[in-house]
Amino acid sequence: MEVSKEIQREYNPAHPNYKRWQRAREISEERAEFVEKIISTEIIPEGLRILDIGSGEGSTSGLLSKKNFVISLEIKPERLKKTLQKESLQRIIADGLRVPFKPGSFDLVILQDVIEHIAINENFFEQLSEFLKKNGIIYLSTPNRLSVFNVISDPHWGLPFLALFKSDQIKKYFLKIFRKADSKRDDIAELLSMKKIIRLANKNFLVKICTHISIDHLLSGGKGLVWSNFHKGLIKVANLPLIRTLLLNISNDKPGFVNKFFTPTFYVLLKKR
Repeated sequence: MEVSKEIQREYNPAHPNYKRWQRAREISEERAEFVEKIISTEIIPEGLRILDIGSGEGSTSGLLSKKNFVISLEIKPERLKKTLQKESLQRIIADGLRVPFKPGSFDLVILQDVIEHIAINENFFEQLSEFLKKNGIIYLSTPNRLSVFNVISDPHWGLPFLALFKSDQIKKYFLKIFRKADSKRDDIAELLSMKKIIRLANKNFLVKICTHISIDHLLSGGKGLVWSNFHKGLIKVANLPLIRTLLLNISNDKPGFVNKFFTPTFYVLLKKR
């Protein structure tokens, strides 16, 4: 199998983002455990039919396949081949925008740190709802476009203000000048705001924000959610006694000021109406 140039860059130690990507891979199992923890607040993750869209190297698919049947869907075959296929885990190479399944096929859809990388349209969540059974669930995690922390240091590039730009603007004004080798990528992240997520999903889903559990997880030493130096440094500061108490008091699961402008990553459960 010929390895794409994108994958070659991701595993190239000379790439400026190599250490960031490497850390993300190293904590993928802990991140999978956190996904299961969030899902468990709404549904028992046993005996389910699950679709993991943009599954990457498959840590989350692998963990959930221990007690469920999982379809691991990934557009890049080089990543997908790292997922161990077994009776309870099927691998499929496909585009996340063109999900090839019958209506009512799944109890749960996983969108873990992927929605920002695909060009979703206004009907994206409506289309996904068709593949879910009655009362089906979507797990969604994605960086917050308007978070002050992401504006200071973009979660993908580590630079200020890029979080506010659209993907085509990042290609035109940043990558073509400073990262020319990455300018041809078709998966440049375009972050979403809480307002946009609610607007797109609200017609077909009840939106449950899971910020408080994620803050408690991080401040209690939980791993799997942070891998950039900047955000790891924030966690150290956040654990100072006074700041820790303040954060636990103000963190909430409402679409208000804190989640709109401070929460770095949204962890959301969408329940089919």
